[in-house]
Amino acid sequence: MLRTHTNGELRLEDKGKIVTLTGWVQKNRKMGGMTFIDMRDRYGVTQLVFNQEINPKLCEQANHLGREFVLQITGEVAERSNKNKNIATGDIEIIVSELKILNESLIPPFTIEEETDGGDDLRMKYRYLDLRRNSVRANLELRHKMAFETRRYLDKSGFLEVETPILIGSTPEGARDFVVPSRMNQGQFYALPQSPQTLKQLLMVSGFDRYFQIAKCFRDEDLRADRQPEFTQIDCEMAFVEQEDILQTFEGLIKHLFQFVKNIDFTEPFERMTWADAMKFYGSDKPDIRFNMRFVELKEAVSGRDFVVFDSAPYVGGICAKGAATYTRKQIDELTEFVKRPQTGAKGLVYICCENDGSFKSSIGKFYSQEDLQHISTLFNAEKGDLILILAGEKTQTQKALCELRLEMGNRLGLRNKNIFAPLWVVDFPLFEWDEETQRYYAMHHPFTSPKPEDIHLLDNNVGQVRANAYDMVVNGVELGGGSIRIHDSKLQNKMFELLGFTPEKAEAQFGFLMNAFRYGAPPHGGIAFGFDRLVSLFAGLDSIRDCIAFPKNNSGRDVMLDAPSAIDKEQLDELAIQLKIMNK
Repeated sequence: MLRTHTNGELRLEDKGKIVTLTGWVQKNRKMGGMTFIDMRDRYGVTQLVFNQEINPKLCEQANHLGREFVLQITGEVAERSNKNKNIATGDIEIIVSELKILNESLIPPFTIEEETDGGDDLRMKYRYLDLRRNSVRANLELRHKMAFETRRYLDKSGFLEVETPILIGSTPEGARDFVVPSRMNQGQFYALPQSPQTLKQLLMVSGFDRYFQIAKCFRDEDLRADRQPEFTQIDCEMAFVEQEDILQTFEGLIKHLFQFVKNIDFTEPFERMTWADAMKFYGSDKPDIRFNMRFVELKEAVSGRDFVVFDSAPYVGGICAKGAATYTRKQIDELTEFVKRPQTGAKGLVYICCENDGSFKSSIGKFYSQEDLQHISTLFNAEKGDLILILAGEKTQTQKALCELRLEMGNRLGLRNKNIFAPLWVVDFPLFEWDEETQRYYAMHHPFTSPKPEDIHLLDNNVGQVRANAYDMVVNGVELGGGSIRIHDSKLQNKMFELLGFTPEKAEAQFGFLMNAFRYGAPPHGGIAFGFDRLVSLFAGLDSIRDCIAFPKNNSGRDVMLDAPSAIDKEQLDELAIQLKIMNK
C-alpha cells in the first residue's frame, strides 16, 4: 500500500508516529514561513505542515501545489495548536518530512467543496470531480449501507437473491421499452426490462417462494426529479401469501431501515387509506399526510346563490390553511397565479378569511352573507385566523389543482419538514383506468394484477368498478414502492388480456411463456418493488434522486459526461442490418 493510514483515521493518541498518507490537495495556505495544506481522501481531511526554517526546499515545493494534485507524504503526527472541532482529525497535524507528487491536476472547472460554484450541467459533465465532494460521497455511502442492510433483513426473512436477465423480450404495455438490436438474429430486438415482473412470477412457479433482487430497471419515459431512464428497485415476490402477508413483511423492512438509518422507531402500524379516500381528501394517490388540510367538498353547500362559477361547476372543493388569515392581498394574488399556471390548470381562486373578531372577509362576499360564510367555515372546522381556499371546475382537474395548492400551502407554512416522516399504505386501487384518447381501458398497474376476489363478478359488466388487490407505500408524498397479489389462474389471466384488448394471438405472442407456466401448477403469489433510488433520496433528504446515483442522466436522458446517447458507425449499423430514418421534430 502507498499509505499507512487514511486522512480520516489519525487522532491525538497517534502523536509521535511516523505515517505515510495519500490524497488530493483540498486547500493550500501560506502563512509567513509556514505552508498548510488540507489533504483529502474518501475518509476525511488531514492538515499537513511545511516549515520554511526546517526544510525550505520542501516548503517551496509545497507552495506550488495546486488544488486536486495527488500527493504521497510522510511525516510525524503532532498535536495541533489551533484545533479544528469541525473535522474528526482536527486535534492533529502532520509535520511533513517527505513529499511526492503522484499526479498533477488541471484547475478544476468548479470548486470541490460543499458550497460549490458549479451548476448542475457542469457538475454532471465532470461528475468524477463532483463525486469528490463530501455530501455526494456521503449519499453513495448511505446507498451502500442501505443495500447491505436490505439484503441482511431479507436474508434473515428467508428470501433468496436471484439475478434475472437484462436482455429480454419486449412487453410494450406500460412505459416505452429500451430496445437492443441482435446481430445474430437480424431484424429482431431484445428489450431492457422495465422490471423483472414476469421473471419473478416464473420463479414462484419454480418453487422459489421468497425471491428478491436489487435490480436494474429501464423505462423510456419523460424524466423528472424522481425518475431516471435507468433506476434500481428492491424487487420482491412471495408465494402462498395474501395481501396482508405482503404488507406486514415489507412494512417490517421499511421500519427496519428507518431504525437503521434514521434511528426512528415506528412502533405503531403504518396508516392505511383506500385509493378512493386518497383521491377524495387529497386529490392524489400518494398523499403527503405530514399535515392535515384535507379537501372539503362544497358543491351542495354553495349552490343556489347566483354565483355562476360555483353553480356551473361539477365540483367545488377547498382546503383550510390554519393561521393563514393574515395573508395579504398580494400573497393571495400570488396563490391565484399559482393555481392558474398551465401545469396546475385552475381558472381562479376563491378565499375566505376567518377574522379574529369572528367576521369573514371573502372574494365572494357580495354573493354570500356572513351567515353563509359562517356555514362554509363550519364544514372545514375553521377557527379564527384560518384561511379557506376554494377551487371549482371539472372534478378530476380541480382536485389535481387543489392537491398542488395544498402542497404549496404546506411548503409556505413550514408543514413539510424533511426530518418528519409519515408512512402510509394506499390500498384498493382500481384495476383499470379509462383512457379518453384511445377510448379503452388500461391496467392501472399491469396485466398480472389480481382483482379483489369479491369484485371478480364485475368483470363481466362493470369493469370500471373493479378494485385491484394492489397497494402502494407512500412516505411524505413520495411513492416509494408498489405491488399486488398476482393472477395465478390461467382462465382469469386470459379474461384480463381480453378486457385489455389483447387478441388471443397477441397475448400468446407476448406472454405465452407465462401462461404456459401457469398450466404447470402456479401457486398463489404476490410481491412488491421499492424504488431504491427514491428510498435513499428520502433518507438523505434530497430533492432529486440524481444526487444518490453515481453517474445519473440529465432531464433530457443524456449522460453529458459520456456524451450518450450518441451516433454509432455505419459499419455497426450494417452489421446489425439497420437503416436509420431521421424523423423531423
